This record gives sequence, C-alpha cells and structure tokens, in this order.
Amino acid sequence: MAEPTVFRPGGVSYLRIPAPEPERTAAFYASVFGWAVDTGRANPSFADGSGHVIGHFMPDLPVAGAGGVRPYVYVDDVRGTLDRALANGAELATAPYPEGNLTVATFRDPAGNEIGVWQLAAGASQQSTGASQQSTGS
Repeated sequence: MAEPTVFRPGGVSYLRIPAPEPERTAAFYASVFGWAVDTGRANPSFADGSGHVIGHFMPDLPVAGAGGVRPYVYVDDVRGTLDRALANGAELATAPYPEGNLTVATFRDPAGNEIGVWQLAAGASQQSTGASQQSTGS
C-alpha cells in the first residue's frame, strides 16, 4: 500500500485553522484527534491522523464559527471524541444524531471554530454509506 500523501489531485490537503492562541489550539487537536503538531514555529503546523491533510494554526485569521466551512473528521467513536473535546475546552454545538448509517455531532474548539465528527453507525458498512475507498478516490 502506498504511503499517505497530500499530493492527491482533487483531495483536500491543506487547512489554515483560525487560532487566536495557536499553541493552545494545536494542543487541543493533538489531544482530541491525535494529530501530530509542531509548536516549534511561529504558526504551529499539523498533520492529521491519515497523513492526507496538513496545515497551520493561524493567529491572524478570523474565527468563522458556525458561519464558515465546517470540516468533519471521521472518528471511531463520536461520543468518546466528544468527551475528549469537552475535557479539553470545547463546547458542544450539536449532540450526536443519526444521519442515515452514520452518527454525527459538532462542537466548537477552544478558538470557536465549529468542527464536525462522524462515524459509521453500529452494523453499517462503508459500501452502505457511499464512503468506500473506490468512491472517494483514495
């Protein structure tokens, strides 16, 4: 299997996350999602758990809150992820709810960015959600 890469035509590969306190926001994402962060620079950088998305935490960008683009992060356990997020300073925006064969929720990170999390519902398969490797181009 090929190594994960950010060089995927048509794939989201880079994010600039608004962060009035970049080090605090970087620590939040590392704790909640296990992202690799580098705080040894003016604007801390990150790589997500898949290796497909990289970016920076940016103090000069305005936080969009619920009004901006909302990324959704796939997780193994929505409730466990929410527990970690809330324990690290997040606020619940939308409690977990079913959406077809998925469980979905949203929260605001400590900077105020709204982030979604989702997982396959118990007994669901990737093929039943349309989220198979083939359909995503991965």
